[in-house]
Amino acid sequence: MADKDFPGWHGTTIIGVRRGGKVVVAGDGQVSLGQTVIKGTARKVRRLSPGGHEMVAGFAGSTADAFTLLERLEAKLEATPGKLARACVELAKDWRTDKYLQKLEAMLIVTDGRDLYVITGAGDVLEPEYDVTAIGSGGNFALAAARGLMETDLDAEQIARKAMGIAADICVYTNGNLTVETITA
Repeated sequence: MADKDFPGWHGTTIIGVRRGGKVVVAGDGQVSLGQTVIKGTARKVRRLSPGGHEMVAGFAGSTADAFTLLERLEAKLEATPGKLARACVELAKDWRTDKYLQKLEAMLIVTDGRDLYVITGAGDVLEPEYDVTAIGSGGNFALAAARGLMETDLDAEQIARKAMGIAADICVYTNGNLTVETITA
């Protein structure tokens, strides 16, 4: 099948919310091929502990590509223990300049409970302006919902869950089967 004929994989919404000394990363479980749901219970949010330092990561895009990036990030964190920002920048530099890594199609949200970043293949390491970030097919819906909910008294997990519910109601590539991980600094 030619690339132009391939319907494309879709499906994932990942959100990160920082509030009250906690960061919550939540992701849905849907993977779609074209207009067909292939799986509804994928796990795209993971707790990792490279070098004994806890972190949570969520990914959108190709699963194999995301795991490749997570392995590289873990190696960077083991080389610079406790320095998430530096490890993220080093990963983004490699991702942007390495011919093999340039072909990877995924995005990551990572946190150590203190810092919260989005890492992209364009060489970006982005820290959210409003303590909320989101990626994936329904990311903009979840982001808009969460930004509105940040003006309430809800905690980080409640905001993440409600925002993901709103995204699932709007985006056909997002479902309500959530994986939620919470981490504190």
